[in-house]
Amino acid sequence: MVTIYIITVSVMIASALAEWLHYQRVKKIARLAFGPGEKPTLLGALSPFIRVTMLTLLAWGLAALYTIDPKIHTTEITEVEPEKMQHLILVLDVSPSMYLEDAGMDGKEKRIERASTIVKSIFSRLSQDYLHLSIIATYNGALPVVIDTRDLELVNSMLEGGSMFYAFKPGKTKLFDGIQVACDMAKQWKSDSTTILMISDGETVPATGMPVLPSSISDVLIVGVGDTSEGKFINGEHSRQDAPALKQIANRLGGTYHDANRKHVPSDTLRKLGSLSTDETKYALGMREYALIAIIVSTSILALLPLLLYHLGSRWKNLPNRKQHQPS
Repeated sequence: MVTIYIITVSVMIASALAEWLHYQRVKKIARLAFGPGEKPTLLGALSPFIRVTMLTLLAWGLAALYTIDPKIHTTEITEVEPEKMQHLILVLDVSPSMYLEDAGMDGKEKRIERASTIVKSIFSRLSQDYLHLSIIATYNGALPVVIDTRDLELVNSMLEGGSMFYAFKPGKTKLFDGIQVACDMAKQWKSDSTTILMISDGETVPATGMPVLPSSISDVLIVGVGDTSEGKFINGEHSRQDAPALKQIANRLGGTYHDANRKHVPSDTLRKLGSLSTDETKYALGMREYALIAIIVSTSILALLPLLLYHLGSRWKNLPNRKQHQPS
């Protein structure tokens, strides 16, 4: 930090001295520079101070970038101590109705594609330091697909894969089966370390049979996809997002419901999930970002200033005499 201040102050003093010397020289030819009034415009009068300020800002930005530690991006996955692990279990509805096209802003996305977009949006706002991911596919039953991985690319490839409902016998969607498998999976984990994220277009909710959450599961987020009003027909039945059913599941599990058919899950909702950490620093401005802003602003102004002074630096305009001498 001391080096940054030394460089910045040195540039400020040197540029101020150079501007003072330049000012002394300009005073001697003020009539030539500014016309009979011998005075510049306000921009011309302020230009020395602008140059000193921008050169100082530029020096600070370059010195800061030179001295701060660079950001290192690595794909290496480090081990996490068991007591620090954070678990996110994605219970994903893969029933045939999830492949209907009535989701997204224009209503032309498949519901499963909208689910994939929502999951990626959520992942991008979570801290990856301690996060472990699991996926449970549910239709007429439930199957674990990925268990406790830290490889987001693996999860993304699973979400972008083919139709997973072929792994099940045809029948009714049983979301409770997916929740039960998630509960069985989380029993061995630390208390209050797990969040269940369930994405579905809904189902008929039975009056009984709701799984009991173990102490490791502290938060449940139910996300709905698919049009809630019009819907589509599949196998002779009308299918749309059953928002009341999904809200009922969320209420019975003590969780939160969000209709994500057109709007992503809000960051405020993610911050309320106590077992997960949001990556607040990802979009925060640090010294590196401020230094880049300083460099961009200062160089832009320094580059534009001569052009502005040419047109706006003096009130007097010496227009050339355009009259041509006529031959006698």
